[in-house]
Amino acid sequence: MGRMLRTDVFAMIVVLSMVLSSARAKVSYDDKAFIINGKRRILISGSIHYPRSTPEMWPYLIQKAKEGGLDVVETYVFWNGHEPSPGKYNFQGRFDLVKFIKLAHQAGLYVLLRIGPYVCAEWNFGGFPVWLKYEPGIEFRTNNEPFKVAMEGFVKKIVEMMKSERLFQPQGGPIIMSQIENEYGPVEWEIGAPGKAYTAWAAKMAVRLNTGVPWIMCKHETAPDPIIDTCNGYYCEGFRPNKPYKPKMWTEVWTGWFTQFGGPLPNRPVEDLAFAVARFVQNNGSFFNYYMYHGGTNFGRTAAGRFIATSYDYDAPLDEYGLLNEPKWGHLKNLHKAIKQCEPALVSSYPTVTWPGRNQEVHVFKSKSGSCAAFLSNFDSTYSTKLSFANKQYDLPPWSISILPDCETEVYNTAKITANSSTARMNLVNNKFLWQSFNEETPFINDGDTLAMQALWEQVNVTRDSTDYLWYLTQVDIASSEGFLKTGEWPELVVMSAGHALHVFINGKLFGTVYGGLENPKLTYTGKVNLTVGVNQISLLSVAVGLPNGGLHFETWNAGVLGPVMLRGLNEGTRDLSKGRWSYKVGLKGETLGLNTITGSSSVEWTQGSFLSQNRPLTWYKTTFDAPKGDDPVALDMSSMGKGEVWVNGQSIGRQWSGYIAKGNCGECNYAGIFTDTKCQKGCDQPSQKWYHIPRSWLNPKGNLLVVFEEWGGNPNKISLVKRTVVYSSTHNASLSNLFMPKMSIK
Repeated sequence: MGRMLRTDVFAMIVVLSMVLSSARAKVSYDDKAFIINGKRRILISGSIHYPRSTPEMWPYLIQKAKEGGLDVVETYVFWNGHEPSPGKYNFQGRFDLVKFIKLAHQAGLYVLLRIGPYVCAEWNFGGFPVWLKYEPGIEFRTNNEPFKVAMEGFVKKIVEMMKSERLFQPQGGPIIMSQIENEYGPVEWEIGAPGKAYTAWAAKMAVRLNTGVPWIMCKHETAPDPIIDTCNGYYCEGFRPNKPYKPKMWTEVWTGWFTQFGGPLPNRPVEDLAFAVARFVQNNGSFFNYYMYHGGTNFGRTAAGRFIATSYDYDAPLDEYGLLNEPKWGHLKNLHKAIKQCEPALVSSYPTVTWPGRNQEVHVFKSKSGSCAAFLSNFDSTYSTKLSFANKQYDLPPWSISILPDCETEVYNTAKITANSSTARMNLVNNKFLWQSFNEETPFINDGDTLAMQALWEQVNVTRDSTDYLWYLTQVDIASSEGFLKTGEWPELVVMSAGHALHVFINGKLFGTVYGGLENPKLTYTGKVNLTVGVNQISLLSVAVGLPNGGLHFETWNAGVLGPVMLRGLNEGTRDLSKGRWSYKVGLKGETLGLNTITGSSSVEWTQGSFLSQNRPLTWYKTTFDAPKGDDPVALDMSSMGKGEVWVNGQSIGRQWSGYIAKGNCGECNYAGIFTDTKCQKGCDQPSQKWYHIPRSWLNPKGNLLVVFEEWGGNPNKISLVKRTVVYSSTHNASLSNLFMPKMSIK
């Protein structure tokens, strides 16, 4: 009896301790604040996507986020990186999600885990694995059973992994909230009843996983309880959650915009960014997240949305290389400090709003405990103003907000920058590479590795996105009686393609290249072709530049040569080649041989010296180099090249398309007034991207293999290796030693 009593008492103690622990770790909210472990908080967050940097960079990036005044690190979870084939998972290297979250935890930061698993994010196929497209009967992001089964399986996989590592806040971990789906509101509105049914299912599925933390749905005003709906955009001060008891959240404060090949570099002035955040907070905002805080790099073939550049810098507070983008980083840090000074009043009172003058607005928060905070606004985009408040006058520049944590002292104005400024420099390290070349040849129809089929096939259906390249091969018989042989009026070849780029070869000779753009990936090649009597081979090299990352039923969107393909100007008039016999070859010979690797590159004969191929399409180049001294980030200047891909020691640093020149509206930039992605552009009439980041951790001290595949033709002798340094105006040290060395260990 006594033994049973002691056992019961022990069990009660265990249960009680669990209850108390759960109570201490509870994450809750109301319409004013998030409440974590009993403390009411205004939460400041920033997006850092783990695959867009390296594990060696993560500690520094997270630490700079902490120093910048963030409470939370946000990241998507990238399904196609974690499950590249059904049931085969990858959580290593840049995809070591657990390590990334533990590093954030060790730094004292919370985590918002946006599982999705649809992410958009200018990421290939919106984060969906390509194999998902070919599951029988599937339709993406709707009330479709095959899709829901696959989606739930992956979401459960991630949640169970987080639970097993005790990473949710009730377990003592840093994850304080998760996201299901992503920006689904417009899709639900478009497709109607199936979308609503899918939304209800996704919400219930997520809640059933019992994570112990809130779930959110961003840009989804019909998100069902208990899911919190949130706002994304350049401005979200007017957003209201769909229920009065939910907190006001801004999951994507766009710090800039993505770069596209063919477009200039977007730049968002920090004065406007800070103004937007202050407006949100003064209008009862409880949580905001910068998208991006560090954008990073689209390594390999991960860039998507078609024509998205390899750089994902996003004009973020931490630049692509992880260095401070000043004054943006410092000015926002000062903003965060001011908001935290106001926090006691913000989380416990509603503002009293007055309008003392034209384009002037005052928000005053007063709590019962006596704390007071005021936000003084000048919405005029042209003129400064003197605003009278509490028997004092305050000078407000145009389009600015002053923050007074004690309702008297101005500690911050969104347009008055006191932070350092910075200038980034690319310093030459090496431009004397000893290059060797290997010429990629057009394949023949009867090669053993070609596949013959009737008519034209969609590109991804053949390649399964294993490569950007697919050869379309066919033959044309030309009789000696053809009239053009006498007149010299060569026939015209017309090729229509769903995109994204196309090289046209006749009998092994390049006759033309065409490519689309982000707004319209489709293309048409029209050109005269020199055909001879007998059998002529038409070789079309179709090139994908990332799969779509969004849109209604984007799994049905196509790539490649879908036709028609026609020859005009023959005796018979126009000959339609579309429904004839075509042969297909997936990828390039150099890819099959693995020329981007050390072992593969030794499998062929390379030429060099006076025999080096230059300005020749479809050419491989290789060289070796030593790592530059120091810890500064490293990049390649590829401005002398056209289009292709680059590898260092077998690791792809991404697609390079230096030949795509930026067109846009570049000029003077005024921070004041409504910002859009076409305002404040830079770099017009220059390559959209000329520098390509090489992570330091990918380099050996000596003998690094550099391989470049060039589609168009370029001069490799002008490729240079550079180090990126940043010169700051005052207190920062430009020599960032140990920048990419781990500062925290994971057990």
